Amino acid sequence: MNYLRRTKIVVTLGPSLDSPEMLERVILAGAVVFRANFSHGEVSMHEARIKMVREIAARHGKTVAILVDLQGPKIRIGRFKNKKIMLREGQQFILDTTLDENAGDENSVSLGYENLPDDVRKDDTLLLDDGRIVFKVLSSEHTKIHCKVMVGGELSNNKGINRLGGGLSAAALTDKDRADINEAVRLEADYIAVSFPRHADDINEARALLKAAGGNPGIIAKIERAEAITNLEGIIQASDAVMIARGDLGVEIGDAELPGMQKKIIKIARVFNKPVITATQMLETMISNTIPTRAEVSDVANAVLDGTDAVMLSGETAVGLYPDKAVAAMDRICLSAEKHHSIKSMRRTSDVHLKYVDEAIAMATMYTANHLDIKAIIALTESGTTPLLMSRVNSYIPIYGLSRYEATLRRMALYRGVYPIPFDATHIDRRVLNKASIDELQSRDILKNGDLVIITKGDLIGVHGRTNSLKIVTVGDLPA
Repeated sequence: MNYLRRTKIVVTLGPSLDSPEMLERVILAGAVVFRANFSHGEVSMHEARIKMVREIAARHGKTVAILVDLQGPKIRIGRFKNKKIMLREGQQFILDTTLDENAGDENSVSLGYENLPDDVRKDDTLLLDDGRIVFKVLSSEHTKIHCKVMVGGELSNNKGINRLGGGLSAAALTDKDRADINEAVRLEADYIAVSFPRHADDINEARALLKAAGGNPGIIAKIERAEAITNLEGIIQASDAVMIARGDLGVEIGDAELPGMQKKIIKIARVFNKPVITATQMLETMISNTIPTRAEVSDVANAVLDGTDAVMLSGETAVGLYPDKAVAAMDRICLSAEKHHSIKSMRRTSDVHLKYVDEAIAMATMYTANHLDIKAIIALTESGTTPLLMSRVNSYIPIYGLSRYEATLRRMALYRGVYPIPFDATHIDRRVLNKASIDELQSRDILKNGDLVIITKGDLIGVHGRTNSLKIVTVGDLPA
């Protein structure tokens, strides 16, 4: 049986994947979650891309998930008359909420967030363009922020602004986000990502909006504000998954603090049984290069060793020259990192406090699998919860989530070490259900006679949340 990559690859859609041939190569290279970044482009453009992803994936029998990433309250400057300016250290510069959005020059530029002058104080540090430009606030009035350039350089149109240490009042969900939530439901997105949440209430608001729109995609909290770190456990518990958005987060808390914080977020998310995506600049140089730097290889590998469920490509696949090569690089780095002993270690049973029967079944399954020569785990599931719980325990043993629901299959595509397979157990006699599930995997050349497998299911087939049994079976020994 071939070794399977456990860590999932998320790619961002964009012009570089608008070619069906390139998109097909990326799907065949191993991408399983496709991100539509609603910060850019019209909904019709995203709809066309999502349709093409689903068509090509279906043609190859692949289960893929669609992630709609909401823009959130990205605070940006306006545009310059000449598209860009050069700022020198020590010069004074004004951020002006009343200036025409196209009238920026060497002295001032418009500001898209009207409340920013009220949020900042004298001596605050503002970071523009992901920290490449640094301003010190000299004074702030109702509509203008007077600044001194501490780190200069080229500044171009529509760059983002962060305040060092966070503390900006912008709400996580904008009017655009509320409209885009409705579109995400219409497009049957599997996940939506909430940008810049400050606390659990932001996630709860998004969930209420999704429910009102008639949808139930998983909610991914993007951890990218300093305030989110203060409220980290509450945000994670309110969400279905977490994304470590290292761009803005690194700007707000400082780049030196970011690696340790990444490890902390992954650890806490796993404690609360939530999948984690590690994102931003993972293979940034591959936007224009055919191979990654050694530092990028180490970055991806360390995220895998820390236990991330997925690693994400942004510009590398959206606008890069070699999106298929970037996915192939991710694939081989993850495979290599997963072979190291540390990734095999299992949480001590004394660290786990069980509340529900399906949790107990999941933990018992993984303990047994890691101490017997088990070749595969077959989880008959309605919602995907049991495979998710299993995936929180480190193991080399593949978990096959068999479900009749397409939405469940697509959501499981994100879970580390879980491989979704379409399978309707409701029409199969319970007396032969175990054999039927094994036959399904044998038909896909996953299992062979003599393999030892674990099967989990509920007494009541077709009912959510009722997994209550596991059985150890030798392939080929079950009667027809």
